[in-house]
Amino acid sequence: MRTDCPPSCPFVPNEPDPLSLPVGQIRRIAPAGNGDVDETKRNVLKLLAIAGVIGVAGGGLVGGALQYVQPPPVGVTPPYIVQLLDVDGSPLTVSKIENEYNVNTGIVLTFNYPLQNEPNFLLNLAGNSQGIKDVPGGIGTDGTIVAFSAICQHLGCTAPAIMYYPPGTCPGKTFSSPQGTIDFFIHCSCHGSTYDPANSASNLTGPAVLPLPQVILQADPDTGAISAVGMTASSPPVNGHVNTYTGDYGVGSTSQLTKQSQGPILCSFPS
Repeated sequence: MRTDCPPSCPFVPNEPDPLSLPVGQIRRIAPAGNGDVDETKRNVLKLLAIAGVIGVAGGGLVGGALQYVQPPPVGVTPPYIVQLLDVDGSPLTVSKIENEYNVNTGIVLTFNYPLQNEPNFLLNLAGNSQGIKDVPGGIGTDGTIVAFSAICQHLGCTAPAIMYYPPGTCPGKTFSSPQGTIDFFIHCSCHGSTYDPANSASNLTGPAVLPLPQVILQADPDTGAISAVGMTASSPPVNGHVNTYTGDYGVGSTSQLTKQSQGPILCSFPS
């Protein structure tokens, strides 16, 4: 039952009868002068506001999750200068290499560059019977000191599975090179890939179809100290890498030579 509202009533006169509203719609009477308030619209707006807050928070969580799913690449930026150290930890110089190692030396020297756990051969091709000099990328008195990746470009076998073979290692085995006929080479015992160290480690036999990446060496004009400063522009990426400079942390400011134990000698080459 309802009575008439006196003139002093704080509510708007002649408000709609609740029984006249559609089923399911809630309305309440606002103070005079403010009009009716639609609770349905109010609730929708509240839900939209809450959804916006959740969306922003969710976006932050998704962004944070993606940061861990796709971490930024680890690596170094060229030019990346690393001083090479001899096996005893002293600075490696041109004179040391030329006095202690040559093309006939059976000891294989490696150093990591530019990334950790990425070995490279260091070779001095001086003293060969062909009188080879000024090989591509070579430094030293006759341009015969070179360095190449010690990771096979076929399936990634590393030293000592892939090794430098001095002259006479495989009697009678020679290859034709732009530098002349050579009887020394880099050979991988895993599947038989062979490379020419006198010609930028180009392919002599398969199954590898890419040359070994070549390290750019630089000698200090005053001290003769040798540093690795990058990879040649013509070098493909190291096996297993899209970019030779990314995929692991850099070696730091120095990298020390290591003498590799002799790997298996296999003189059967793919035809």
